Amino acid sequence: MEFNWHSDVITRSTGVSQHYKNTQNVRRFMLEHCGATFKFDRPFMAWIRNSTPKTMGDVVDEWKQRQER
Repeated sequence: MEFNWHSDVITRSTGVSQHYKNTQNVRRFMLEHCGATFKFDRPFMAWIRNSTPKTMGDVVDEWKQRQER
């Protein structure tokens, strides 16, 4: 069964599939794990969808690393 990015529970171990979508559910997850300053930008969204296997935990970690640069 395909993961529903709109309503399924997202955890750090949730895999990012080719059907990934930037939904309000994803934004809530990212805000919870990254803080109130979280926002999507085009380079970050492109990284998420770059076909390299990753989890939502990897996505959180990457966003945090980008903030340190």
